[in-house]
Amino acid sequence: MFTFQQYLGFLMFLTILTIGFWLMIFLIHFCIYWVGGASWELYKERRAKKRLERQNTQL
Repeated sequence: MFTFQQYLGFLMFLTILTIGFWLMIFLIHFCIYWVGGASWELYKERRAKKRLERQNTQL
């Protein structure tokens, strides 16, 4: 039979495991969002630079 302290230890283990799992999921999605946003901004900057160069060559 389990003692009360073993039961509390098991609950603490499950709590830490669950917190770690959700933190990992959050950080993975946050990093994907960060990299995706940075890539999109870089793409927009390059596109604007090409437009500006194209306008300057036409003048």
